[in-house]
Amino acid sequence: MGDSAFYFHGDDGARLLGRRWLPEGPPRAVVQIAHGLAEHSQRYARLAAALNQAGFAAYASDHRGHGPSAAPGDLGHFADRDGWAIALGDLWTFNRLIAAEQPGAPLVFFGHSMGSFLGRGFVAAHSDALAGAVFSGSNGKPPALAALGRLIARIERLRLGRKGKSALLNQMMFGDFNKPFAPARTAVDWLSRDPAEVDKYVADPLCGFPFTTQLAVDLLDALAALARPESLAPIRKDLPIYVFSGEKDPVGANISGLIDAMQAAGFTRLTTRIYPGARHETLNETNREEVTADLIAWLDGVAGGSR
Repeated sequence: MGDSAFYFHGDDGARLLGRRWLPEGPPRAVVQIAHGLAEHSQRYARLAAALNQAGFAAYASDHRGHGPSAAPGDLGHFADRDGWAIALGDLWTFNRLIAAEQPGAPLVFFGHSMGSFLGRGFVAAHSDALAGAVFSGSNGKPPALAALGRLIARIERLRLGRKGKSALLNQMMFGDFNKPFAPARTAVDWLSRDPAEVDKYVADPLCGFPFTTQLAVDLLDALAALARPESLAPIRKDLPIYVFSGEKDPVGANISGLIDAMQAAGFTRLTTRIYPGARHETLNETNREEVTADLIAWLDGVAGGSR
């Protein structure tokens, strides 16, 4: 057991950071973790330890522009062009590395927040290579104002450049998340009801950093594409899918829209759970042990029961 960090290379030769946490003995299944915007893979060490205890391996990679291996000038930036597609390609490269290291083990994709949005594109392209998919802190169709956000993101990109960082865009995309929790103790109370977990995020220099105008364009364009029902069409209908969220998650304000879309798409093995009172990072919430136990119970079903 324990975290083993290593480097791998993207299709363009970029050096990327991966982590593996392995159980004692052959894993029952492997969980590939994709983290959210302005965080990093090491934050999933506690989840990985619980997965290891249950007999599962966990692998996580830092997206470009994230984590300790990102150059300071690249923090919060995927790429000047085609960043979303490049990030998806990195996830597939990492998936194939995992498959080579753990031959025959079922592979389950787990994506949180932005990782869930990347994950929905990833699963649409590669559901035949997966035994299951988990989406945490995700969302359904964006509000009508999102189209205005896409326009503003392009204007800010023209004004500041692709690597420019816009206070307006950061406020538009994240600043309002704290409003439901006023009077707030910090700017990120929306993450969790647990003040110790919030404080760890605030103290982490690799969390909460501003993102570039280009990444904002990448993300907002991807959300618009994911809102279309046809985005779910390529996913095989018998893939086990688990969607979970906090009831008070401002990112997942329309999580019911995603669940409705998946039900309408005809997925036969869809499981959903909304945790009352919980905020965005349910795995770091006051009821995180319950959330983790529920995830492991679902994974037990995917992996075929107990060891």
